Amino acid sequence: MQDLSLDDRVRRLLWRLVPKHGLSRVMGRMARVPLPRHLRRPVLGSFAKSYGIDLSEMDKPLHEYRSLHDFFVRRLKLGARPCDPDPCVIGAPADGRIVEVGCATAGKLMKAKGDGFSLADLLADPEAARVLEQGPYQIIYLSPGDYHRVHLPVSGNIVGWHHVPGRLFSVNDANLRRESGLFAQSERLVTLIDGDTSGLCACVMVAAFGVGNITVSCDAGVETHRRRASDGAVRSKRFESPPRAERGDELGIFHLGSTVITVFAPGRVDLLPLCAGTLVRVGQTIGRTLNLRAEAE
Repeated sequence: MQDLSLDDRVRRLLWRLVPKHGLSRVMGRMARVPLPRHLRRPVLGSFAKSYGIDLSEMDKPLHEYRSLHDFFVRRLKLGARPCDPDPCVIGAPADGRIVEVGCATAGKLMKAKGDGFSLADLLADPEAARVLEQGPYQIIYLSPGDYHRVHLPVSGNIVGWHHVPGRLFSVNDANLRRESGLFAQSERLVTLIDGDTSGLCACVMVAAFGVGNITVSCDAGVETHRRRASDGAVRSKRFESPPRAERGDELGIFHLGSTVITVFAPGRVDLLPLCAGTLVRVGQTIGRTLNLRAEAE
């Protein structure tokens, strides 16, 4: 890890002392407090204006959202995030800002920032990490104003999931610099997808400070952000009959916000070299499957 200044070391220590899980649970409960009907439009409208949220995309008017949480997990109008029908296309799983696009070189991600972190640690699944080693990945950060539902980047069968207990960080450039392997330390929900043409794909929803919890659309039994078990055990499920899902279908929901990391099998997908800071939206083309492209040629 790169050398840190004294200021960075002090800030890192202070942040580690903050009871982040407890405060996040309090924030989650506060966000769910019902707003009086006459306050919904001014309160939620002010929030939307602060973050530049396009109200014309929402599936219902402001006064029908009962709380800040309801507004956070809002759905969009049908057709607000169109997907290219080309089966070769890989779609962005979330609205947000690109943090990094790269390759899991020697099983590590984010070599461009600090000393990176292990793919096996991130996924909590050595076999999946072995299959995805040397594969392309993309990291998307969701700001508080972004649409907080995550969608499938590819069509295929959902193999299973891992819920990995961990710490909660505020995801920003400063913390990425201060905390070695921040994403692999964080609480996260790993969903494994067997793509029709992309092969194995891992979509990792990373929790952060202030995130109430993460839910998964294909399995109501997933519970994250609970009071941590003393052993911090990883919870896993592998579907006996993997549910089928299409690209653009809803995968899960952030109840507040965070980060999505998507990792693809090597030699199967060509991701666009999007620069850090680039804004993307659900369904936007971020790459193509190589095998279908080769057949088309």
